[in-house]
Amino acid sequence: MKIKAGQWITSAKDLGDVCPVFRRIFSLKQKPIEKAELSITALGVYEAAINGARVGDFVLAPGWTSYAHRLQVQTYDVTDMLSKPCNELRVTVGKGWFRSPMPGWFNDENKKRRMTQPCGLLADLTIRYSDGTEESISTDEAWEYGESAVRFSEIYDGEKYDARIETKEWQPAAQLDWSKDILIPQEGAIIREKERVFAQQVIRTPAGETLIDFGQEVTGYVEFTLCAKAGDTVRFHHAEVLDKNGNFYNANYRSAKAEVEYFCREGKQTWHPRLTFFGFRYIHLLAWPGEVKAEDFCAIAVHSDMERTGWLESGNLELNKLFSNIAWGQLGNFLDVPTDCPQRDERLGWTGDAQVFIKTATYLYDSERFFKKWLHDMAADQHPNGEVGQVIPDVMPNGGSSSAAWGDAATICPWQVYQTYGDRKVLEDQFESMKKWVDYITSATTTPNLWTEHSHFGDWLGLDAPSGSYKGSTREEFIASAFYAHSTELVIKAGRLLEKDVAEYEALLGRIIAAFRKAYPTYLTQTEHVLAVHFGLAEDQQKTADALAEMVKKDGVQLRTGFVGTPYLLHVLSNWGHADLAWDLLLRREYPGWLYPVTKGATTIWEHWDGIKEDGSFWSADMNSFNHYAYGAVADWVFEQAAGITHPEEAPGFASLQYAPKPDRRLGWLRAKLHTRKGDILSSWSFEGDSVRYELETPVPAVVNLGGTSIMVAPGRYIFWEKA
Repeated sequence: MKIKAGQWITSAKDLGDVCPVFRRIFSLKQKPIEKAELSITALGVYEAAINGARVGDFVLAPGWTSYAHRLQVQTYDVTDMLSKPCNELRVTVGKGWFRSPMPGWFNDENKKRRMTQPCGLLADLTIRYSDGTEESISTDEAWEYGESAVRFSEIYDGEKYDARIETKEWQPAAQLDWSKDILIPQEGAIIREKERVFAQQVIRTPAGETLIDFGQEVTGYVEFTLCAKAGDTVRFHHAEVLDKNGNFYNANYRSAKAEVEYFCREGKQTWHPRLTFFGFRYIHLLAWPGEVKAEDFCAIAVHSDMERTGWLESGNLELNKLFSNIAWGQLGNFLDVPTDCPQRDERLGWTGDAQVFIKTATYLYDSERFFKKWLHDMAADQHPNGEVGQVIPDVMPNGGSSSAAWGDAATICPWQVYQTYGDRKVLEDQFESMKKWVDYITSATTTPNLWTEHSHFGDWLGLDAPSGSYKGSTREEFIASAFYAHSTELVIKAGRLLEKDVAEYEALLGRIIAAFRKAYPTYLTQTEHVLAVHFGLAEDQQKTADALAEMVKKDGVQLRTGFVGTPYLLHVLSNWGHADLAWDLLLRREYPGWLYPVTKGATTIWEHWDGIKEDGSFWSADMNSFNHYAYGAVADWVFEQAAGITHPEEAPGFASLQYAPKPDRRLGWLRAKLHTRKGDILSSWSFEGDSVRYELETPVPAVVNLGGTSIMVAPGRYIFWEKA
């Protein structure tokens, strides 16, 4: 619903760090109400209340969009909240993403402008009576504002609240000149309070600190209960990990203060922040009146509301912990935007991370609505020349230059959403954006049919990186040209499906492949081998996959890939006859390996394989997130290769199934469940003596490939045996 009568309002004077609260007192006609709806949005994040009761359960509304182009409006049914002749509607507005200093590590004029933007509120309360008449209570000069009890709230630095304050001084609100053309109905999955994680223990550190350990890293905030005197103070900082001596450590938050300060009222009270969020496992109590008891603390996980759709379980407890960490990593970073991390002075919608993880994301949770909304923001923020920035919403200086494998999210993400869910609407919505991205590369390169002379992130965090570099050793122009081919291919596939004329892209793809093979007759790194095979660019894919396998073995059965190569590495190995080697990599407990962080107590996925080193020291404080979902992309290999759940590309949404599991005796057994638009798919295998027992339950026709033999089966439940 669009807001028709309401006008933008703001505080008449700058309140500094204090969050303003707006109110409107109104009387109802003395007749029955049939329905009352509140349509509302804000420049910032808001919390609304009618007669003291909170409206809805949307946390951090109106969410994060490309604010210059799109601002979501929420509509709530408030019929049952209007039970008095005289009523009060109050709305507190915090800075949120709209006015926070994002990103935190540099300054430019656009950032300064965003930080000094005014707060704003826009609302229509429409009341329809049983006799058919209507009235509206809309934002205008009749509203008032005052200082709220929220004395400070900001995404990076936290929240300060004074429970003793009751707003008593009210002033007329001022009109704000701001566009209503950017308004859209609520589009994304609503952000809600979801899991509650109760404190596990109170820790007294060697340094004499008092910490609360929740046992699990979450994104959200801490709720606490205490009895106190008016004016008593609660104050704490957040952290993900402890240092090697067991002391509090959050230097990796960089400039983000991540602090809560609460001034108590008299008596028993329960409170949590409402206009910000944190990424944390521990809190350090800097001030707490009275005895500290674990039962007084609870971490509330906050994320976009998505139904769980994928489950993995095995006979290997450490692998099961990895599966759990991947799911928690997704929840912790799917807070309206697919962010890189939830804790430090960043928390941005990095395009590269999203495209790396999207297949796993769509398997584990129903994230179709979540991604469609984010892709609409991508199209809105896409430059006129087709360039796609590094983050969406784009808050980088001057839009941030594009990078291969990051900007390619414009093609990869809509195609994967279509493949997982089967609804071509996402391709219809994004097709022009997909084309514009490929057209941008074509126009920007200095070498026809390759992508050259452009700065990229390369194989970010590749383990074969030269000393002092964050980029792996894979040639940047190799990666760029490979993704140029891949994105062009996806444009062709989407265009054919939508019955578009893609002849020029078909011709372009042929030229790219020919130019690529000429320019890169040999491959130098693991990632180069991976991309050449996975994108179909190698003239001899089997030979290239075999060479990759030999390289992995010579490297000590270690991956040397980064953000670009790692998501495809195990797929290439297992698809070309090296499944045992893929399993070796997945089950590796030493650095670098997916299970190494598990052995170090990880509860989410790390940004670096050795975020915590063997001796307990840290990779660095500069860029060391312990909740960074990208490497969790390996779960899609477990679903597709280990459990054998795949579908033909021409049967999106799992309209039919291809079943070819690749078991490994070291696990003993594996179970996978995938809830699709067509129904539940269940796959399991277990070793029983000299045989492997497979169980498949499929709601769609399936081609089963075991022991080199393929058979077609109808929907149903099946048990197969194969000699181990």
